[in-house]
Amino acid sequence: MTARVLIVGAGPAGLRAAEMLVEHGIRPILVDEAPRIGGQIYRLPPNVPGFQRSANQLYGFDAPKAHALYQRFAQLQEQVDYLPNCLVYDVIDNRAQIRGPETAESIDFDALILATGAMDRMVPFTGWTLPGIYSLGGAQIALKHQGCAIGSSIVFAGTGPLLFLVAYQYARAGAQIAAVINSAPRSAMLSQALKLAAMPTVLAKGLHYLNWLRQHKIRVLHGWRPMRATGDCHLSLLEFISDRGDTLEVDCDAAAFGYGLKPETQLADLAGAHFAFDPLNRQWLPQTDPYGRATDRPGLYLAGDGAGILGADAAELRGKLAAAAVLSDHGLGFDGFDPNAALRQMQRWQRYRQALELAFPFPDDCAADIGDEVMLCRCEAVTAGDFRGVCGQLGARDLNRAKAYCRLGMGRCQGRLCGPAAAEIMAAELGVSIDSVGRLRGQAPVKPVPVSALAATVGTATGEAAE
Repeated sequence: MTARVLIVGAGPAGLRAAEMLVEHGIRPILVDEAPRIGGQIYRLPPNVPGFQRSANQLYGFDAPKAHALYQRFAQLQEQVDYLPNCLVYDVIDNRAQIRGPETAESIDFDALILATGAMDRMVPFTGWTLPGIYSLGGAQIALKHQGCAIGSSIVFAGTGPLLFLVAYQYARAGAQIAAVINSAPRSAMLSQALKLAAMPTVLAKGLHYLNWLRQHKIRVLHGWRPMRATGDCHLSLLEFISDRGDTLEVDCDAAAFGYGLKPETQLADLAGAHFAFDPLNRQWLPQTDPYGRATDRPGLYLAGDGAGILGADAAELRGKLAAAAVLSDHGLGFDGFDPNAALRQMQRWQRYRQALELAFPFPDDCAADIGDEVMLCRCEAVTAGDFRGVCGQLGARDLNRAKAYCRLGMGRCQGRLCGPAAAEIMAAELGVSIDSVGRLRGQAPVKPVPVSALAATVGTATGEAAE
């Protein structure tokens, strides 16, 4: 098979896609930012003597799944062109621009599978830029990859299943937990109990995390939102407000926040995927068929949470489905894989995910809680008040117009952190639905790269010597 298949992301979706392609005669190119495989969910610690933790310590109930992925990749690695520590920062037609540790290059492809994963969705509040405040995913990386806690007395807050998982992982590792505070009311979880019970094994794991925290006298609260973080050059106190207007103060020296996850879709945008608004998630998602084929963009396939949040188990299925679509589109069959069974299982995961979104709802009225003084875009120092002025006095009615006026979303994170909150503020300020304000479009490079890398890539592509 001579087709060049490029896979971006070496988490569960990317690894399973690579496995299936190799088994059917294709040698894929697997590019990943991390130094080792696994993605966020199965992130491996550095390969340094004396800096190891067991799989059970790292992944708990999911250790067998992580081990199976690692073992299978080890068997196939010689048949994969694996490029770790490499960032795909742009896609132009059927060419990906890549920055490695020492080189920059362009890779042509016939098929592109994007398994780019997801990141935390944040809601800014007063003081959220203080040192000591992390995202939930950032706190998880510190624990898994660096083997350290983010503080000596930690608050975990926000909403979503990841909130309780990360708190549980920290507590099991011996960290001191000041409180676990869920912004969603307890009634939201109870309202979805029957639907969540349709996946009893998954539900049982979540209940175990929650019950373990309570059994170990860790304070778990529901229906409280962060109001203010204070401290002298470092976090020392968090203030919360309840749905009834009561206030709560918690002493701490570190905190991790997150309000569910959002797919990493910048590369899909640059590659030409069509997007549509998902009202349940309040997010714009790339559109695909059930196999992961991007609509209106031949040769582009999406897998894993980069195509919409469904979790690690579903990501493995989506990786296989995307690989099956590549094989089918190039005239090859796929023995040993039943796509109909996989699609039925995917439907179960989608129903479960819908229940989770309702059990842990994003606070869609959060715009009113973000004061004018709050730093909205950390990269470009745009406050919520500045942004409201752009929406009001300057008349911007969509995010990209506002971006041109005030530079929100033009910094290092390209709007990954500030974009969702900015959309909520703009919709509230204009009195319109959130889908009507649009989305921040992907821009290259999707993450910062040195100018020398861009020059080297241009020189390679044109045959000219880069200066």
